[in-house]
Amino acid sequence: MPHVSVTIAGRQYRMACDEGQEDHLIRLAHDIDGRISQLRTAFGEIGDQRLVVMAAITIADELAEARRRIGALESDIESQRDARASAIARIEASEEEVARTIDQVAERIEQLVAQIAPKERGSVGMG
Repeated sequence: MPHVSVTIAGRQYRMACDEGQEDHLIRLAHDIDGRISQLRTAFGEIGDQRLVVMAAITIADELAEARRRIGALESDIESQRDARASAIARIEASEEEVARTIDQVAERIEQLVAQIAPKERGSVGMG
């Protein structure tokens, strides 16, 4: 298991991570360090522990908001899937109705042709 050294709030930490996750862990630590620096600039020296807790709460708040948005998006996707399935069902029903109507029209045309055809043959033969 690889180890990575990261610096957060001026302190160095040696951390273990999964193979291939070294750069990701370094980026996460850099993000946390940046947040603590921003809080230190905004609030001054209020103590490392309080700054770390404030950074953690800020990150937790962002995570909660991201989860809420993901849930809303998943709900929207599910609604879109339902609407799509309903639209497909309506289209299929319409296609079936159109096909039935075409069949009925074709049958009626064949009946009319059958009615007209004998009359035409008879009148043609008489001439």
